[in-house]
Amino acid sequence: MHILHGTWIPDQSDCYVAPGAFYLWVETPPHKSRTADAANVHPAHLKKQALQQFLINTLGIAPNPQSGIVACYFLLPTADDRPLPSLESARHQQIELPESSALQYWQVDCLRLPLVPQAVGSPGLIRLLHDLHFQLQEQRSEVQFGSDLLFWHHFCQFLKVQIFKDRYIPALRYRELPRGRGKSKTAPDELYPGWELVCEHYAAAVAQYAEGMPTVCASGRADRPQVAACFAKQDLLHHFGENLLHAAVGAIPVTAALGQQIHNSLVQSCLTPRIQPWSAAVPGALEDYRHWRRWRERLSAARVAAPFVLCLQLLEPEEADEDGDEAVLWQLRFAVASRSDPSWRLSLLEYWQAKAEERESWRNHLGEAFERHLLAALGYAARIYPALWEGLHTSHPVGLDLEVEEAFAFLQDAAWVLEEAGFRVLVPAWWTPEGRRRAQVRLRARAGRSATGPDGAGRGHFSLAALVEYSYALAIGAQEVTESEWQALVALKTPLVRFRGQWLVLEAERMEKLLTFWREHRQERPAMPLLEWLKLTASQPDLDIECDAPLQTLLTRLHDPSRLVPLGDPPGLLGTLRPYQRRGVSWLSYLEQVGLNGCLADDMGLGKSLQVIARLLYEREEQAGEGPTLIVAPTSVIGNWRKEIEKFAPGLRVWMHYGTGRHQQADSLCQVCLEHDVVLTSYTLARKDEKLLAAVPWRRLVIDEAQNIKNPKAAQTRALLKIPAACRLALTGTPVENRLLDLWSIFHFLNPGYLGSEAQFRKRFELPIHKEDDRSRTAVLKRLVEPLILRRVKTDPAIIQDLPDKVEQKLFCQLTREQASLYAAVLKEVEAQIEQVEGIARKGLILATLTRLKQICNHPMQFLQDGSAFSPERSHKLCRLDEMAEEVLAEGESLLVFTQFHEIGAALERHFRQVRRWGTYYIHGGVSREKREKLIADFQDPDSEPAVFILSLKAGGVGITLTRANHVFHFDRWWNPAVEDQATDRAFRIGQTKNVFVHKFVALGTLEERIDRMLEEKKRLASAIVGSDEGWLTELDNERFKALIALGESALIE
Repeated sequence: MHILHGTWIPDQSDCYVAPGAFYLWVETPPHKSRTADAANVHPAHLKKQALQQFLINTLGIAPNPQSGIVACYFLLPTADDRPLPSLESARHQQIELPESSALQYWQVDCLRLPLVPQAVGSPGLIRLLHDLHFQLQEQRSEVQFGSDLLFWHHFCQFLKVQIFKDRYIPALRYRELPRGRGKSKTAPDELYPGWELVCEHYAAAVAQYAEGMPTVCASGRADRPQVAACFAKQDLLHHFGENLLHAAVGAIPVTAALGQQIHNSLVQSCLTPRIQPWSAAVPGALEDYRHWRRWRERLSAARVAAPFVLCLQLLEPEEADEDGDEAVLWQLRFAVASRSDPSWRLSLLEYWQAKAEERESWRNHLGEAFERHLLAALGYAARIYPALWEGLHTSHPVGLDLEVEEAFAFLQDAAWVLEEAGFRVLVPAWWTPEGRRRAQVRLRARAGRSATGPDGAGRGHFSLAALVEYSYALAIGAQEVTESEWQALVALKTPLVRFRGQWLVLEAERMEKLLTFWREHRQERPAMPLLEWLKLTASQPDLDIECDAPLQTLLTRLHDPSRLVPLGDPPGLLGTLRPYQRRGVSWLSYLEQVGLNGCLADDMGLGKSLQVIARLLYEREEQAGEGPTLIVAPTSVIGNWRKEIEKFAPGLRVWMHYGTGRHQQADSLCQVCLEHDVVLTSYTLARKDEKLLAAVPWRRLVIDEAQNIKNPKAAQTRALLKIPAACRLALTGTPVENRLLDLWSIFHFLNPGYLGSEAQFRKRFELPIHKEDDRSRTAVLKRLVEPLILRRVKTDPAIIQDLPDKVEQKLFCQLTREQASLYAAVLKEVEAQIEQVEGIARKGLILATLTRLKQICNHPMQFLQDGSAFSPERSHKLCRLDEMAEEVLAEGESLLVFTQFHEIGAALERHFRQVRRWGTYYIHGGVSREKREKLIADFQDPDSEPAVFILSLKAGGVGITLTRANHVFHFDRWWNPAVEDQATDRAFRIGQTKNVFVHKFVALGTLEERIDRMLEEKKRLASAIVGSDEGWLTELDNERFKALIALGESALIE
């Protein structure tokens, strides 16, 4: 594991405006075989040659010869004469950091990074950190950002926004030099041109960032210091921001015309590199500084001191020639609005015309020095929008007139800048996004007849081949226009024109392209499938859509599932659907009716499988005989599906396609499948038996935990694509995990081609959204997938009111082949011994057998005690816990995991911390009271990251509060449900503000399933009858005990 670190270090120089540089270095785990390093050289970092190779080969960074790799010094926590690893490295190495440490400087080889690009094609610091962050997330490699580099990445993004929005001004800094004594001459004071950020909340934002800055960010030095000290965090952030701003603005190319305009001005000095300051002795220098300072003070006063805000209102001409033959004038009027009461507004025309006593009545809104503040505000606004000077050639300014081109320039270029500067700009309603009319091609559409004939139409809905008939027309806003009207508008040489009584922005080049498109398609009366229609309308924002009533109703229901009428509980359902589940079943039914394949992406614990089961029951009543449903799920989940169907819909005929005895011939498999309503199989068997399954005429193909097909090149993904079915459905709690490509793979299974090819999707959506944060591409993708995804989260108010405070579920898992083999071997051994022992020896054998079998059900490593791999592939329990924990943490929530075995708790903690790199906590009987309390406090801290808390059932079952978690997992079962309930109450108690979800693992076909059944049957009896531990099981006779621990056929699926 390599950890990327980096920070900003000011140069140790005598310059008043000191430069600095950003330094990047790489931490590695220390090599045990490494010889002793020189004194104070960090033993766990990449040195110069290794760093250079790593930068080139792993990160694709070629060190700049001018900056290169240099040695820096970092003040780091130290213990036993060695620097402590970073939190990220310690977590990976499973190292517990000491509670106390000293601070010591350590030498580290670093790459010095430029703030701005030094050559064509090379990135500046902001771009480099952004690209590195994206690259490491994309590749999921053994490289990650340290907390220091991640902090600077986020702070750089904040600064980028301020610079992009032009929130800076030219500035002068004054340096007063020490006065000479006696005959020594005094050097003249100095002035330093530069730039200054003037964002209203910049100082507060820097203070907030400083609070969250890791201390290591302020601990670096370019030269070895004599005294150990860190930089002041806020000073360091201001210094970095100033240097980045100066470098970014200084890198802007200056055209010849602009160069002439700013010649010998402060702006020109600010744009030049910082070589020499101005001397205050130069004639005019001090006057320039005083002038700048007064201007800067007026800016602050105009924005802060005045009790009002200046308003600029653009008024369109009352009458205008729609042919554009006569010049018309627009009016930009000045007004003021009260800061304390923004609804109060007064035009300056009204103010100047008012009498003295009336002006006096406005003093509460305008303040004592209104006219002085007003002139300052107008002057500031005029510096941003110079055309305002034309309205200030009078002692009573009220506004100015604008030509149409000037009005357009104001709307296009100046209005938003003035708004950013703190002024209030009022524009005509037609200019706002809600009111703007645009020239566009109108798409008139109506619901076409189904290509499948009257059967589809007879049911009153679209069928699988539903068509949408459409045609094109030219339109301005909501009004259609003729070709001649369109051409006349294009011919006008003006950016704004009044058309049919309302002003319109003319975009001649775009209108020419739309006219060409319309001419090519106007004679068409085509039809397209509904899915293609959704794709077209979501991808083309220039199209104005006009639908007939049936099509509009259909689209409204697709985009807003709440418009669907919730279905009741279907016949044959042993249970009651919650209101949101009824809405989900309605959505599933409607989507299939209109011939679309969708993704049910509800949060974990909201009952996706129950909604599918309810849909199957409805279908059996409505469309019996149309073929079975194939459900493909991870092996660890198959047993749970069977149990859910047995519990809620025992009338459904279920077939398990699994094991070595499964049907191997297409004819026999097809026959048995057609005799059942539901067929269950795993992803592994779907891949192996792809051709067999493809021969069955499936009504529906459902994939559970659809993230299992996120890799489009995987064999199981390709196999599922080849299995035909009339309908397809994907179930997942996380439709977008780490990459948008995961979403594409799921949709490629559901509706092939809908999101384009993999390469097209990556180019059009994934890279622009993930790498560039392209909001327009995000909006298009959202419009595309929204009708085909139903996602409800537990925090939705409509969901919260439907859920009980505590939701419990059993998670039934099969054994792996290795577990089943070990289980069978123990049974064989015990069956021979049980007949030969009595009394205490018999009880001891029974208790030992129960423990050994429970160990096998957990994981082979626990039973074998051989130090073998604790991998999810060897245990479906661990596999399922691993998947569900990932989903919980991805939702920003925390979880508790209870086990009665210390070795399993330790293995889980190691696995989650080292392999999964999650925050973990572990309490067992050997944890001291002080450490226990600290672990609980850290976990409960609302500012800490979501984490996994593993607890021994007895040590963590009572006396503590862990309400930060709202998911509780019981990895192995205790014989008394009251003990489990006590453990669950660590999360489900006073102080818990969320619904709590309790998940209990049960190994199918083993003693765990049978004891679970016994506990359920006796749940209403007192615990004295069931027993508080496994001791009551020793009273069973031999035959009943053998039946209890027997290995059932359902234990193994592969």
